[in-house]
Amino acid sequence: MATPQDRDIGNNLLRALRPDDLALVEPLLVPWQAGAGAVIYEPGDHVRTVYFPCGPALSSFMVELSDGKGVETTLVGREGAVGGIVSQGRLPAFARCVVQFPGTFLTMDSSALEEAKMRSLTLRHLFSRYADCVMAQVFQAVACNAGHSIEQRAAKWLVAAIDRTGDHDVPLTQEQLAGMLGVGRSYISQVIRSFKERRILETRRGGVRVRDLEELTGLACDCNEQVRRHFDDVLRGVYPTPEESAAQKEEASDDRPGSRMIA
Repeated sequence: MATPQDRDIGNNLLRALRPDDLALVEPLLVPWQAGAGAVIYEPGDHVRTVYFPCGPALSSFMVELSDGKGVETTLVGREGAVGGIVSQGRLPAFARCVVQFPGTFLTMDSSALEEAKMRSLTLRHLFSRYADCVMAQVFQAVACNAGHSIEQRAAKWLVAAIDRTGDHDVPLTQEQLAGMLGVGRSYISQVIRSFKERRILETRRGGVRVRDLEELTGLACDCNEQVRRHFDDVLRGVYPTPEESAAQKEEASDDRPGSRMIA
């Protein structure tokens, strides 16, 4: 019998499931094609659906401050999921969750996932370990926002996006990046200008293209690596690698969106 690792599911957390656990959830998964900017949850919404980003799809949790600014706390790609993973389901969302990069999300009813977890201890344990990894990412984000420069944080975010998508074209405007980092547009403009002068990236309509990933990685803080190491300790093989991302991007270019995902 084929293992989850042998199948092109598109989401690494689902690929990490044992075959019998995947058999519990696979019939419940429904593909959803999401566009950039689509809102998954607003604060206070009841969490009735779980979303598993696939391939290059990315989502973010954004905490809105009293002045109306939103700051990203967690970036979730194909290494994870959002919505009721370890809860009893249908609890209110605390933060806004929005799609950053478009793509396929596999969705399922949170109450159905809860029933599946009741039938499998190993399924519960895997999602609990993933929740631990999410908390590590949140903790690291708090330390990063307090201790690292805007340049380091901007470089880190761009590297994290490329790690997950394998694409050096990042469809994010300077205004959007400023909002994610919780800083003024003028600060990000200065950082992007500096990156352009050093030929690290070039700006394009609606985004940027990274020309020198090695140089950009050298400018970034080590927060991505700290999170990656924790993932590897707790859920080895789930956090995406650049090589995996590039291979998946090449495969996706030969197929219709979502055609290689679970049907």
